[in-house]
Formats: sequence, structure tokens, C-alpha cells
Amino acid sequence: MCSKVLISIIGPTAIGKTKLAILLANHFKTEIISADSRQFFKEMAIGTAVPSTWELSRAVHHFIQHKSIHEPYSVGDFEKDALNTLEGLFQNHNIVVMVGGSGLYVDAVTTGLDSFPKVDSGIRETLNKELMDNDIEILQSKLKVLDPSYYEKVDLQNPHRLIRALEICIGTGKSYSSFLNKPKGQRNFKVLSIGLKADRKVIYDRINERVDIMMKDGLLSEVRSLLDKRDLNALQTVGYKELFEYFNGNWTLDFAVSEIKKNTRRFAKRQTTWFKKNPNTLWIAYNYLENEMIAQIEEAVGELQNE
Repeated sequence: MCSKVLISIIGPTAIGKTKLAILLANHFKTEIISADSRQFFKEMAIGTAVPSTWELSRAVHHFIQHKSIHEPYSVGDFEKDALNTLEGLFQNHNIVVMVGGSGLYVDAVTTGLDSFPKVDSGIRETLNKELMDNDIEILQSKLKVLDPSYYEKVDLQNPHRLIRALEICIGTGKSYSSFLNKPKGQRNFKVLSIGLKADRKVIYDRINERVDIMMKDGLLSEVRSLLDKRDLNALQTVGYKELFEYFNGNWTLDFAVSEIKKNTRRFAKRQTTWFKKNPNTLWIAYNYLENEMIAQIEEAVGELQNE
């Protein structure tokens, strides 16, 4: 019998995952692991919607602003660190909560990563230079030729994913897709996946409101302070790259903000598509009744613990 359960809270951005994570952490008297890859970095607080000081005080959080944007930190690094942290937490808790909208990072913890052979690091350096010297379309075009199957699935606006896939294609002479979905390592805990859902209009309205709040809270100043670091991988993300265009003189501020909203909405759509791949997720309305929701989750946890 496996009595240890990881409650993994997923769903599109701005839907209320942090609030639910804190609610469940308090109910089960446990701690929270963040699987939001954008919230790892100390220098990126406003644009990544890091939990507020009050929220962080409500429950112990791990993997929030624990790295600098200058430190390389891969999904493989996170998998190893998160599993080590979980091993320690499960010494004192039968239940731990994980929350985050980065699907690959969630999967890294719950099911494990696909295994890839090592390739020459110079390939990545070359690809990064191509990205800096040209537009992202050059990477997209390369991937379409080398791995059309993965090209149809990947987030084509995410340079990290494109470069990772291309370095494997180039370094091995095989498609990135050929290494996917092989048997992975077993976990010594059960996973209860809880997804928050809402109508598309609700999600989009919440995203637009969040971006407006970020701007009021000083996102423009945060991005200005990072201008000399704009080429770092961590900053090639929604909320930052659009305002870099404004500071470069390419866009007006109003247009940059509208692009942040549009790109965040697109991101939310991709998140939903990713998370819906898991048929075992228990989907709950974002405006749940707390008592009913907790009773439902307690029942699901109990079933897992007694399997």
C-alpha cells in the first residue's frame, strides 16, 4: 500500500491555482511545491505572478524565487530537486500539494522525463546564436524539416523547447519524437491531479484583469531593470519580451500591453490542451464551494491511499 499522495493542482494561468493550493495545504496541514517554471527566478516577481507575501505566509512554499536568471536551471534539474524535496516532505506528511501551470515541469515530477542521449553542447550554442541573430522562425523552419511530428505539437513560440528538440535532432541524427513516451522511472507516491476549469470568456477576462494589475503594480519598472539582461533565456517569456519591444522603440506601450494579454490568452489555451491529455484529472469549477470541493478531494485521496 502506498499511503503518500501528491495532490497536483493544474489549470490555465490566472484561474486561481495558488488560492486552491493554499486552501488544501492548510486543510491537510502540509506544504506546497511550485511547478511554475517562471516563478523560480528572483528577478521576475511581478510578471510571473509570484504569490504575494501574504499568500506565502499562509503555507510553506518550495521553489519560489530560489534561482537567479543568471543560473541555468533545466526541467531535469527541477525533477531531481523536486523529488529530493518530496522525499523529505513525505517523512513528515502523508500528503503534499504541488501547484503550477508549466505542464512539462508538472509531468517531470508526476511521471518522469523522457530520456535523451547527450549531445555536443556546441550545438545548443550555435542554435542560441541563430536565435539571437535572426527571428524565431528560423528555428521553427528547421524543426518542421527535422521533426514534422513534434513540430505539430510543440509550442512554436517557446525558444527553449525548439532549441532542445533541434539539438537532439542535429546531435543524434534522429527525430526528437523518437525518444518520447518510453517507459520512465517509478514514483514511490500516488498522484491526485486536480484541474481547475472555467468558460473561456471567464479565463480570458481574468487574464486581462491580471495583466492590468501587473502594470499597476510596477511591471514596467521591473522589465526596465532587466533591459541589459534581455537576451537571457529566462526572460524570453510573455510579459517581458513584449515590453522589451516597447523599450526598443518598436511598439507603443498600449500595443505592448495588448500583446501581453493576447499572448497570455494563447498560453492559457496551450496549457488547457496539455493538461487535458491526462484522463485521470479530476476537474473542478474555478468557483467551487469550498466544503464540497474539500469533501470530494478527501474522498479521492482516501481511495488512492487505500489502493
